[in-house]
Amino acid sequence: MIKRSLIAAALCLAFAAAGFAQQPASNAPASKQDVEKYLDAIHINQTMLKMAQAMAKPMHQMIHEEYVKNKEKCNLPPDFEARMDKVMDEMMESWPWQRMLQATIPVYQKYFTKSDMETLAAFYSGPVGQKMMREMPSIMADTMQVTMPFMMQHSKEMAQRIRQDVYQAEKNSQKKSCPPAPGS
Repeated sequence: MIKRSLIAAALCLAFAAAGFAQQPASNAPASKQDVEKYLDAIHINQTMLKMAQAMAKPMHQMIHEEYVKNKEKCNLPPDFEARMDKVMDEMMESWPWQRMLQATIPVYQKYFTKSDMETLAAFYSGPVGQKMMREMPSIMADTMQVTMPFMMQHSKEMAQRIRQDVYQAEKNSQKKSCPPAPGS
């Protein structure tokens, strides 16, 4: 009787230990391979390339608008816009996309479990997920186009505020090395 009780207790302990030793798959941390499988499902390399190309269009437009607005006032050479476009294109092409991508893997692992990554990979492998990935570059380009005026205006306001603060700080310290800020 004692022998059976000891065997039963040993079996219970063995099963309990096995249960504690293995985390349920839903709570297991995502592995590097889980994240890479998800990134493959979203065609991350092609997506990053398309997004960079899509972002280039509004950036070229912004360069063009600034060139037209300032070419006479700033005495810009005729080839300035083309040179700036080339610099911007070279910068986008030389961006360290793969290093950046590898650096994101631990971030995904921090926030997602193995089960999460499997669910995301399954979604993005399906038709709606694939449509999302096909449309994302266009969505991003359109988003940049409609938000660029807000960003430009906000940047101008911030620059004006900084100029005013610098002018006021210099005025208060009696140093007059900078010209007054416009509108001050």
